[in-house]
Amino acid sequence: MSPRIRGLLAFRAWLQSRPLAADGLLAVGLLLVGLPQLFLDDVAAGGLESRFRSPDVPGGALVVVVALALTFRRRAPLPVLLFVVAGGAVLSALRYPPSVPDVVAFLVAVYSLAAHRGLAQSALGGLLAFVYFVVMLVMLPVSTSPMVFLTDCALVIGVWMLGRNLRLRRAYFAELESRAARLERARGTDARAARIEERSRIARELHDVVAHHVSVMTVQAGAARRIIDRDAGSARDAMSTIEEVGRTALSEMRRIVGVLRTERDMERAGGELAPQPGLGDLGELLDHVRETGLSVQLWIEGEARTPSPGVDVAAFRLIQEALTNTLKHAGAQARAWVRLYYTDDHLTVEIEDDGPGTATITAGDEARPGHGLVGMYERVALYGGELRIGPRVGGGFGVRARFPLEA
Repeated sequence: MSPRIRGLLAFRAWLQSRPLAADGLLAVGLLLVGLPQLFLDDVAAGGLESRFRSPDVPGGALVVVVALALTFRRRAPLPVLLFVVAGGAVLSALRYPPSVPDVVAFLVAVYSLAAHRGLAQSALGGLLAFVYFVVMLVMLPVSTSPMVFLTDCALVIGVWMLGRNLRLRRAYFAELESRAARLERARGTDARAARIEERSRIARELHDVVAHHVSVMTVQAGAARRIIDRDAGSARDAMSTIEEVGRTALSEMRRIVGVLRTERDMERAGGELAPQPGLGDLGELLDHVRETGLSVQLWIEGEARTPSPGVDVAAFRLIQEALTNTLKHAGAQARAWVRLYYTDDHLTVEIEDDGPGTATITAGDEARPGHGLVGMYERVALYGGELRIGPRVGGGFGVRARFPLEA
């Protein structure tokens, strides 16, 4: 960009930030153009010396005062219009001929009132200006053709409408900016709500991970304590399982809590977060559960289909939570069954056990169910599924969820 263009842009920005100075320059520019014409035109040459008074210093001074009133056209448009009208009436009464500065000042004042004031004030001022203009045209000591008369009146009306349209346009853009600001604030509110919801989801994830793995570790630790004196090898195997499950729990906790870390923290940690577990990891989960002594069987019916990522994670967590509850309330001596039913549109997940844990799970204040059961309902509902939890016929406990394959 050339220095001249940069200078022009800087000057324009300076004028936009100082409207009073800009209007003052407009008035001065109008006088520089119009005053020479006022004094150089020869009234006598037009044969109007008997009708108009020759321009002189008092008349020029009055024209200067009328034009300089435009300096305040945006700050006080109605007083400026009234002042210009009064100045024009005085010039006409003193028989000075119309000149470029006072005529243009009148039109600019009409435009400014319409552009910077409300409808009531601008309409009143516009009507007053139009009446004044018609009276001045009628009282001119020269004949005016009907076409010129109509054209001049249309010019005044057009200038007023131009200012009014500009005001409406500015109001429209101001409303758009206000609406954009409101939408931005609403977006910020939605973002805060999303962060709160995400934290709640992370809390449920942590509960699932910690509850499941700690349950496995507790069962293994209890078994190791009972057999350590008579079967040291099995006790060491149990301790190894506790160590492995503890490491897995720590790894999953780091991954889940990692979503709260900033990108800079992630770069400092030197790695990306592992993906969420899904039904593809179900075999590993069941292996961990079997190591506690709980007998778990898996059935898959129908043609296996790939669910949406959210349903995949929700189904895995549902199975994990249900088996954790079986370990807690039914014990490692119980048996459990996991069934997956695939149809064209849905995935049904069933987890059942034959333990005596039904009364333990359902006991207590029904209005305050455990976080695990609440988490189950929230997960399934989040993806448009249906969930039923309750005792089995013949004993034990069952969890049945039906997910749409496309959440």
